[in-house]
Amino acid sequence: SYSREECEAIFSDADGKTFYEQGKYACGPVSGNKGGSYLTMLSGDGLMFGIINIVGNFGTVFVDQSYWQSAIAARPSSAARGYLLGGICWFAIPFSLATSLGLTSTALMLPISSGEAGSGLVPPAVATDLMGDAGAALILVMLFMAIVSTGSAESIAVSSLIAYDVYRQYFNPDATGRQILLVSRIVIVAFGLFMGCFAIVLNEIGLNLGWVYLFMGVVIGSAVIPLWNMMTWDKASGKGAIIAAWSGLVLALVGWLSGAQAKSGKVTVDTLGTNEVMLSGNLIAILSSGLIHYFYSKFLDPQDYDFSELDKQITLVENDMSGLGVEQQDPTELRRAYRWITRRGYILTLVLIIVWPLLSIPAGVFTKSYFAFWVLVAIAWGFGAAIVITFLPLMESSEEILDVLSGMWNFLTCRQGNAHEKEEIEEDVEVEKDVEVNPKEAEGGDDSA
Repeated sequence: SYSREECEAIFSDADGKTFYEQGKYACGPVSGNKGGSYLTMLSGDGLMFGIINIVGNFGTVFVDQSYWQSAIAARPSSAARGYLLGGICWFAIPFSLATSLGLTSTALMLPISSGEAGSGLVPPAVATDLMGDAGAALILVMLFMAIVSTGSAESIAVSSLIAYDVYRQYFNPDATGRQILLVSRIVIVAFGLFMGCFAIVLNEIGLNLGWVYLFMGVVIGSAVIPLWNMMTWDKASGKGAIIAAWSGLVLALVGWLSGAQAKSGKVTVDTLGTNEVMLSGNLIAILSSGLIHYFYSKFLDPQDYDFSELDKQITLVENDMSGLGVEQQDPTELRRAYRWITRRGYILTLVLIIVWPLLSIPAGVFTKSYFAFWVLVAIAWGFGAAIVITFLPLMESSEEILDVLSGMWNFLTCRQGNAHEKEEIEEDVEVEKDVEVNPKEAEGGDDSA
């Protein structure tokens, strides 16, 4: 690693005046890492960030309504395979992008401050340095697609919660589909305006993307275990889940603020954003709520819920059964999908969170050959994910795409109907003609046989 004098020489202007500040720019040995190296899994800050990341992402999955809606709307077999495959593809973002863009910014010694890195400016800085305006455009397109996709999913999720669980549940139980659609549209507009203003407020008070990312587990982590218990434990108390979630949030906030005061002697945005303080808040949130809910359900308000009664409590809007075929209501199919995703989900979790890091520990500081293998795996994972998410939807939707294209062709050629359907009809007509001409063959052979 570079010495302080070398770092000051690297981060200097044209006049030779340095602007290097230790801890602000990525240069020199990394405190808490084995050998001060970036290329190691033996990292104290890395371990803390990993735990914070797990707690926060547990919260985003369990508390985010968009995940629930997607799972409920899909066929059981499709949801199980889709979520597992989606998780594997998603891992390319923190794995492949972090390896390529994060380490590249350090290798190139780009003058990116810790604040800029926390605001998510490393990818565009690296892309611009390597590819110029084309790199900046590619990052912009990728960012735009990610934000639009996530934003639309969250808008629909929030609007559905308000329309179904608030408006229809408490204000208009007999609401029609048209009324629910109107409420959903109003909520989407209101939620979009609120989130835009909220983002501006966060930016103005100095809370960057990295700070908010670490903080989200403190706020939503307390709902994870109560929700898990409600889905899997017949003794779980609904009232206890609410008490545990809110109590865990309060305890997490108290522990988080107290941790900043104890560690730094003051409570500021910077002291609240350190890994140690954020780790304490995240762990208190997820663990305290789990303990509270367990003891409340076990000793104060034990239940004996029959999960087979769950379907009877769900009412459909205008009794619309579209999309609910025999497969979606078959208990055997549901149990099969549950076993399939449970086994593979636990195995994938064990490999990514426990096995992989443990296997990397004996390597210590990565050698050139070991790091080359790491990069190879990252590249393969990234390209594999790109191929899957690009071509698999096209393959699964090939019939629908063909119908749309044939309809467009009919429109351009002033024909009616769907060309694809027309071909099927013509085939059926040919079959009917064959049956009329050879009735005995259609029945399976002539009488003399």
